[in-house]
Amino acid sequence: MTVTLSSPKTMPPPAGYSHVAEVTKGKLILIAGQVAHDASGNLVGENDFKAQVEQVFKNVEAALKAAGGSFRNLVKINNYCVASVDPAQMAVFREVRDRYVNKAAPPVSTFIFVSRLVRPGWLFEMDAMAVIDE
Repeated sequence: MTVTLSSPKTMPPPAGYSHVAEVTKGKLILIAGQVAHDASGNLVGENDFKAQVEQVFKNVEAALKAAGGSFRNLVKINNYCVASVDPAQMAVFREVRDRYVNKAAPPVSTFIFVSRLVRPGWLFEMDAMAVIDE
């Protein structure tokens, strides 16, 4: 395997993510920030955080497949959520995320609340990195 995801015992216990992603070889895939638009460009889930998170994960999945990979190849995700979303919705994010990522070795992850995203209807955005064995 060219990627090792770990959480050293000398660091705080993570909640659904790994602290360290060590890449030794492979094809690096960088995925631009994905928002809740479908393949036709329509916003999915206006004012519905869960629907938007689901669509974002579907878009990341489509990008991974296009590059020849899957969620098993995901090594890093950055998550951006508008501050108007109740922080209690983190449980919703985790529920959707856990249906897609490898829970035994989850990707390195950051989750940030921001004042807003580029378009007013967007509640959530994620960019990602993956490594595919060559």
